Amino acid sequence: MAKRFASPTMDERHGALAAERQLKMARSAHAYVRGATQKFYEWLDLAGAHDLPEGPPVWICGDCHLGNLGPVASAEGRVDIQIRDLDQTVIGNPAHDLIRLGLSLATAARGSDLPGVTTAHMLEEMMAGYHQALADGDKEALAATAAARQPKSIKAVLARSVGRRWRNLARERIEDARPRIPIGRRFWNLHDGERDEIAALFSTETVRRMVTGLKSRDDASPVEVLDAAYWMKGCSSLGRLRYAVLVAVGGGKDAGAGFCLVDIKEAAPSAAPRAPGAVMPRDNAERVVAGAKALSPYLGDRMLPARLRDRGVVLRELLPQDLKLEIDTLSREEAMQAARYLGAVVGKAHGRQMDASTRTRWRDELGRRWPKGLDAPFWLWLSVVDLVGSHEAAYLEHCRRHALGAQAA
Repeated sequence: MAKRFASPTMDERHGALAAERQLKMARSAHAYVRGATQKFYEWLDLAGAHDLPEGPPVWICGDCHLGNLGPVASAEGRVDIQIRDLDQTVIGNPAHDLIRLGLSLATAARGSDLPGVTTAHMLEEMMAGYHQALADGDKEALAATAAARQPKSIKAVLARSVGRRWRNLARERIEDARPRIPIGRRFWNLHDGERDEIAALFSTETVRRMVTGLKSRDDASPVEVLDAAYWMKGCSSLGRLRYAVLVAVGGGKDAGAGFCLVDIKEAAPSAAPRAPGAVMPRDNAERVVAGAKALSPYLGDRMLPARLRDRGVVLRELLPQDLKLEIDTLSREEAMQAARYLGAVVGKAHGRQMDASTRTRWRDELGRRWPKGLDAPFWLWLSVVDLVGSHEAAYLEHCRRHALGAQAA
């Protein structure tokens, strides 16, 4: 008989989450980059020698790596590739998102055993896509051209996303389409009044309206919490409050229409530097939602800031169409196509916040710093090269320490 899993106590949670974070970051250099946001911005504090361009202050992702881009569904049922994690969002320098995405592309290329020259071309393609998105400007024209440029790998992910239903989400997230959350390695029992506080939160009219906000639901439907658990999920966010809440909508018994899964995630201070004089919400949950509405409206319009256990949290319903991009094993041609497209996704997110003249000035500034004949602008190339080197060294040291810790245990 299999040994029954014992959820960590409240006192044990911190250590268990820290150990899981260390393990995840040791799995690959790309995984380390995804989890090392703080280190990225520590490096940027020393990066003045590369003369980074100072773009117009707009909401930026702040953690713009490949895992934070992917298909996202709107409340009306439309699906598009957008930024899907806004924990680090601030009003800041858009160049920071470009460097972060460039580093992620470079480490993904290394994971696919692609030659260094391919990395140089990927960064060039990423910048070309970003540059073109700023030029397109008009929302309808941009949507049409972006769709036309989708590489096969992106189209395949979108096609899979559009065809997904509740049963797909339930099997991936809670292992079963039945109305319960199985306690185990990923989902832990709640403690010390957590269940009561979650139930009280979901009894509010604000949360009810968020849950019934999808086009397919009746705005007047009642909402009932069926089950809830602490969720061990993510990497850099491990250690913050994180809950999965299974909800019945309208009292229906049809698994596709009657149930939904809501993610509650603590909003912590951002490591990304804000632009001088930037005015943002002081509450971290409100900051995350404001950034999401600006950068990824499909996602932002489905999010809600709230308070739980005296901390700012963000609620959002997980939809079957919301997927993470995984492009760690691409051919040279696919990698360059994906880099160009994802650069355009970020350019679209930044550009929608700028008027025409601001977009033109920012595009001209990037072009001025991008001499013809170069694979990528010097500031981007030098930044990514330095970051790859520093993160590789830090990753190896992380693995050494992780191995020593495992041996000691």
